[in-house]
Amino acid sequence: MYDVVLLTLGSERDAPGGCGSGGACCGGATGADTGPTSQTDTGQATSDQATGQVNADQAGSDQADTGQCATERPRVPVLACADALNARGARVETVTARSDAEIDAVLARFDGPARPDGLTWPDPDSKTRLVIATASDGQLRAVLRRLVKRYAPAPSKRPADLPGNRTLPDLPPVAVLPLDPARGGTHRDLAAQLGLPRDPAAVAAAVLDGTPRRLDLLRNDGGSVTLDGALLGAADDAGRPLHWRARVEVDDTILTDGAEPLLACAVGNAGGYATLNDVTLLTAPDPADGQVEVAVAVPVVVRSAWGRKRVRLEVRRARGRAVSVLPREGRVPYLDDGVESELTRKRSWWVEPGAWAVWSI
Repeated sequence: MYDVVLLTLGSERDAPGGCGSGGACCGGATGADTGPTSQTDTGQATSDQATGQVNADQAGSDQADTGQCATERPRVPVLACADALNARGARVETVTARSDAEIDAVLARFDGPARPDGLTWPDPDSKTRLVIATASDGQLRAVLRRLVKRYAPAPSKRPADLPGNRTLPDLPPVAVLPLDPARGGTHRDLAAQLGLPRDPAAVAAAVLDGTPRRLDLLRNDGGSVTLDGALLGAADDAGRPLHWRARVEVDDTILTDGAEPLLACAVGNAGGYATLNDVTLLTAPDPADGQVEVAVAVPVVVRSAWGRKRVRLEVRRARGRAVSVLPREGRVPYLDDGVESELTRKRSWWVEPGAWAVWSI
């Protein structure tokens, strides 16, 4: 029978701004965490995106990954999932992690046997399974980011058995236990988009009886990851979109060179940012196709037959392995897996096909 760890992200500081505002609480990154670790390669191309209001820079975006922290006590869905697992004979441990170090201590249980090259590598035959109780997609991202930092080898230590289109091995599968049932409806978090179970008993069944469903992961050159997608742009207090400029490239395709104004840019691994108001940005984002879909919304002035000017919205799209966004002026707000931040310099994302997995029935 399996050992199952039920991991919840929590904080010793429950005041507003406490979680993720410093000390890497809830699995957020500190300033030093935005660069590569001894086993992490961040030298490839990726990107950043923005929308909405902003309250952090890129380092702060990882610090805020976890959104609202869990409380001291395990929440009801966690207890219900533990009961369902225990009833099936699993050995269950509930863990509340309040720092990257505490997350890493849990993830160390998935390390494989020592390798001749000295790399820390996941054990493909592990009898331990991980359930991540998430109040937001940012919390799920926080744990995946630590998995990447743990297992991604430095470029100088790239092993021969690593696939040519990847910079990290297959990460251990995880189960997702959503703590907010409402996010499966109107808001559609990543679990809802993927059709994952939300009922604690169904999650327990997926952990014990399911199979890994492998999904693409976006890494970025700031040292973090993206599971769903990102949206760049902002609006004023009245809700009117603000213009901004940036050079956006997808592989060898230039969607905009930075000379014209933009209203939004969407980078999609899944479909969380496929639409903006009534505008379709992404047409078919697929988290398992090995590509990222990118769209920019450009206001274009046209003249009618009577010579009158009007503005229409032109959406340009491209698909590829990597995307980069270079702001031409000022700071560009963005959302990345629901986490608010600002883009102040060039940021790039690249696709790691099938790098992470979820337990699914």
